[in-house]
Amino acid sequence: MRVEENRNAIYQEIISNPVQFTNFISEARKNEEAKKILMKGHMEQMESENMKMMMEKNPDMKEKMQSHMKKMMDKNPEMMQKMQSKMLEKMMENEKGRKMLMEKIHNNEMMKKEMKKRMKKMMDENPDMMEKMMQKKKKKMEDKR
Repeated sequence: MRVEENRNAIYQEIISNPVQFTNFISEARKNEEAKKILMKGHMEQMESENMKMMMEKNPDMKEKMQSHMKKMMDKNPEMMQKMQSKMLEKMMENEKGRKMLMEKIHNNEMMKKEMKKRMKKMMDENPDMMEKMMQKKKKKMEDKR
């Protein structure tokens, strides 16, 4: 029990001092396993509601974050595709998100291409879906007449 108390006291000492905490994080980044843990925690934090609230309260941080993300995306197109795919999946989870996504797609050429590619893949994988969509389209055309 004493060892655990000492360990917790050390943790508190490190995190209560910004310089020590920064040094600790720098050391952790030198270790591959620690980097993975830090990245996982970072990704979970980014996806949490707490992060959204923090960004709303701190516009400077939000601006820096967006600027940093843009730089990262420009440097790494693969990362950009992964992020876009994740965003698409999240938006497709609810009706409001789907409507917002459709508006964005119609206003963004790159997103249009991505969506067409995904739709084509889905149709190729599921011919029944393709048939249903074709029937819907045909019915809409008939209804317009």
